[in-house]
Amino acid sequence: MSKYYSVGRNKNHYDGNSLLPYKLSRSKIDLFINCPRCFYLDRKLGIAQPPGYPFSLNSAVDKLLKKEFDIHRTQGQAHPLMKSYEIDAVPFQHLDIDTWRNPFKGIRYFYSDLNLDIFGAIDDVWINPYKELHIVDYKSTAKESEVTLDADWQIGYKRQMEIYQWLFHKNNFKVSTLGFFVYANGTTDRKAFDAKLEFKVSILPYEGNFDWLEDVLKDLKSCLDSDKIPKAGPDCDYCLYRLSSRKAELSPA
Repeated sequence: MSKYYSVGRNKNHYDGNSLLPYKLSRSKIDLFINCPRCFYLDRKLGIAQPPGYPFSLNSAVDKLLKKEFDIHRTQGQAHPLMKSYEIDAVPFQHLDIDTWRNPFKGIRYFYSDLNLDIFGAIDDVWINPYKELHIVDYKSTAKESEVTLDADWQIGYKRQMEIYQWLFHKNNFKVSTLGFFVYANGTTDRKAFDAKLEFKVSILPYEGNFDWLEDVLKDLKSCLDSDKIPKAGPDCDYCLYRLSSRKAELSPA
């Protein structure tokens, strides 16, 4: 194997001959939806996309929000922000909350029909008086306008929420279709930085529907079991780059 092929090599690629359940993360389901070709190269042939840059500030906001909501979780009380949005719920106390948040463990479900071990790491879960769980996801950004869920690219956020709802549903929890995004928006209208970044935090409700997921999982498994590399997603920048560079290399100087 050449050193060029080994760069970005994914060791956890799919082996169709193995009888063990294949571990499939929430993010890889989204990769399949966005670009079946990149998904196949990654999961079947072991060639991953180049890694992205870590979002360190986003991770810091995420960590601090979890600490803040955990204070109210231990007290069995609603966070003041939940009260201001008139959300009749409290952070859910459960022995597995830290496992569900662990990106290498998460909440998981063995989909025996396809021999897939599907998992995803959540940010938070709230519970209402009817003992229904609300899946909660933390997001952070910095923009002048109010945060919304209206942008086309945010479909990935919505699918993420729905996959989590499906996972909890499959684990026999009573799950509400209503989820929430806790959105922290960094403000830039201050006169100076002063070693301090301030945020306006909003809660955006989202009505989820995971009816699409199991059909996608069947298509995904068929893709893995195929010997044919699928077509690229129509908006895949990685595939467009590969195609453009290949054409340039083959064209006369």
